[in-house]
Amino acid sequence: MFTAELASWAREPDPGRFPYDAVVREYHRVGKHFVPAELLQELTRVRDMLPAVHGPWPEIRALASFLDTALDKPDGRYDYPTYLALPVLELPSADDPVSTAPFARPRCDRLIAQLVADALDFELAALDGLSVRLPEMRPGEDLVVKRCKHGLRAVLPALGRMALDRGVTATGHIDRARQVRTLVRADMSVAERRAVQLSVLPVYVSHDEYLFLRVLQSFETTFVLLAMDLRAAIEALAGRRAEEAVHFIRGAEEALRESAPLFSMLATMQIGSFRTFREFTEGASAIQSRGYKLVEALCRTPDKERAESPAFHSVPEIHARLAGGHSNLDDTYREARESGALDAEAAAAVESAMTGFAQALQRWRGTHYRLAVRMLGEATGTGYTEGTPYLDSVRDIPVFHHAAPAADRTVRTR
Repeated sequence: MFTAELASWAREPDPGRFPYDAVVREYHRVGKHFVPAELLQELTRVRDMLPAVHGPWPEIRALASFLDTALDKPDGRYDYPTYLALPVLELPSADDPVSTAPFARPRCDRLIAQLVADALDFELAALDGLSVRLPEMRPGEDLVVKRCKHGLRAVLPALGRMALDRGVTATGHIDRARQVRTLVRADMSVAERRAVQLSVLPVYVSHDEYLFLRVLQSFETTFVLLAMDLRAAIEALAGRRAEEAVHFIRGAEEALRESAPLFSMLATMQIGSFRTFREFTEGASAIQSRGYKLVEALCRTPDKERAESPAFHSVPEIHARLAGGHSNLDDTYREARESGALDAEAAAAVESAMTGFAQALQRWRGTHYRLAVRMLGEATGTGYTEGTPYLDSVRDIPVFHHAAPAADRTVRTR
């Protein structure tokens, strides 16, 4: 029983021996929205005593981040970042030095591989009858095969860069997914395994919410990578290093295109399941995505109406960046071109890279909108937005003003 384990831990608090398994098991049994008050009170007591607990900082930080996510609803802090447990995943920060940009890709590759592999593991465990977690509306085998197919498409590029793809030798989607699950798990550190375990606290007991969370976490990881690449491109272009800027812009485009199969994976969600669990996600919406808004702001300064919209006011730290002056790729390219510091060939290469990225982002927006229409219909959004009409109104916002406009194309979602 979780109360006995928490009471025992409180007598001799050791952050490295916190009974995570018992707590997570209870959250999965009932869903975060329905966690017993007794457990919430015990976790609040643990959080209150945590500043006086001694132990290695990484273990204390991990416990603090977990409690921040687990207690968001009773605290009245529940939002998109806490729903996705982003503090637990420890994504690269928007404030990390630009000099760390070359390391962003391998960091994000590892995390995306781990998140997708865990989603596949969850599907396979349910299919094999080895798990009782989130039992409502479990999919049939045909749907699991589709999820494995699209999950493999999403993860194999990262596995290739991690030199793990050579172990994926099976032919069937299910068997290949089993191999990916095993390969990725064997490559993970103890800390990585713990972070992945603690970063999924669904609000309800619908099977498909697990997939939903893992896909959204993977997208947020992609946005972090895009932001780092764009920041590096801006710095390179400000220094008139056009070739380096092109490298990072192309890297951002590649990352965005590689994320496209995640939409196909998400499109396998059962609409009834999605509409059931989203009843308990009020207050958490993708409109609150800090990563996406940062990418948008790094591309160019949003028009005044957009900058003062609920979308940007919902991420106050990004709104503050805009108000305080914020470098962006569009203006930096224009300044470099107009200064004469870039010759025609270099300017054309940068503009071509910007156009390619803009096309990929417009395509991402269009697919997001169409998938939302399919899942939501005319329902309102969960972040106090008007839902699909909002997505429709923003999907054609220009990515850049000083690069050729992008065509709106949509990825395949089936």
